[in-house]
Amino acid sequence: MNTTFSPEINRTYRYWRIHLMIAMYIGYAGFYLTRKSFNFAVPEMINNLGIDKNDIGMMATLFYITYGVSKFFSGIFSDKSNPRHFMAVGLIMTGVANIFFGLSSSVLIFTAVWIINAWFQGWGWPACSKLLTTWYSRNERGRWWSIWNTAHNAGGALIPLLIGYVTIHYSWRYGFAIAGIVAISIGLFLFWRLRNTPESLGLPSIGHWRNDELELAQEAEAPNLSWRETLNRYVFLNKYIWLLALSYTLVYIVRTAINDWGNIYLTEKYHYDLVSANSALAVFEIGGFFGSLVAGWGSDRLFSSNRGPMALIFAIGIFFSITALWLLPTENYILQTALFFVVGFFVFGPQMLIGMAAAECSHKKTPGSATGFVGLFAYLGAAIAGYPLALIMQHFHWTGFFVFIACSASGIALLLLPFLKAQN
Repeated sequence: MNTTFSPEINRTYRYWRIHLMIAMYIGYAGFYLTRKSFNFAVPEMINNLGIDKNDIGMMATLFYITYGVSKFFSGIFSDKSNPRHFMAVGLIMTGVANIFFGLSSSVLIFTAVWIINAWFQGWGWPACSKLLTTWYSRNERGRWWSIWNTAHNAGGALIPLLIGYVTIHYSWRYGFAIAGIVAISIGLFLFWRLRNTPESLGLPSIGHWRNDELELAQEAEAPNLSWRETLNRYVFLNKYIWLLALSYTLVYIVRTAINDWGNIYLTEKYHYDLVSANSALAVFEIGGFFGSLVAGWGSDRLFSSNRGPMALIFAIGIFFSITALWLLPTENYILQTALFFVVGFFVFGPQMLIGMAAAECSHKKTPGSATGFVGLFAYLGAAIAGYPLALIMQHFHWTGFFVFIACSASGIALLLLPFLKAQN
């Protein structure tokens, strides 16, 4: 940090950086809890209600399209709003949606409620991206962002065990109710603990406090542009943002395919019980936890905060780990679970790095807009992993599933090649 600032400023900065990270972490894990509750109750819903895979795929696709659109528009809005209110209200509403979902019985109502949930889900990421880019500077952000990003995995590892346990011992409906109540409680916690930018608390900008040259250069860039000009130049007409958006589409095809269909793959093809199948997906999230940390640390320390080379390394790892899971010659639960760990490790590296690179490729005033824009493309990819992928499996079975996501993994690496020399 810059030692020219008073001890009081330094203490205040250190205090809020730690406490904001804790609040963001718990908050985003809560979003993930209410987002993935559906996926891990699906096998039991299929058995109890007679819902077929095409219905499940359609609900997933509509959810991801709505979520992507919400992420885009809320990203633009969040750049001009207080993330404290934005994130807290969104999480509370997702909790309410989960409770209503658990009380429903028809496919039509399930779909309507899940679309409402998707809209408010989009309020979490842009708020966090604004906080991460205003409270943590460029030369350290890989570490901080990667720590926050593991909230995906904390929520993702908890929810299959929670929903699986509650579903087996009680009912999948109770699982949704519990997820909803937890989310509402965390939303109230966010109202209490989140804050806006450092400047709103009378502190200097993070670039000045950390004396970070890269951060200061971004803060000083094009100060006289209007909001619309800034948005057009640094987001919509930015070639690097478009490359990141397209690569994010493919990352989310792979991530969502494994996350949404992995337990069905294990229960259908290998006849594992729901707890065993969901436990393998929990290990996928644990792999992502470590992958995020390694990717963030490596991009800061090994590549001077350039996110491209590390993301490319991880993209190559995605291809080989997916291929290994597909071509595993014999049934072996321990080995299959280990491969889910490896896939998660490599998938969550680019998942974290691409979102961070988008914020850093953009203007300091538009981190939410940039991450919301690439997030829109990410969840178009997630939507493709819903109903369209269900149609592929209907005609080409699980072989078609793995061929499709292996091709997507190879495409990620090709799209990231221009970032090898770009200082994002």
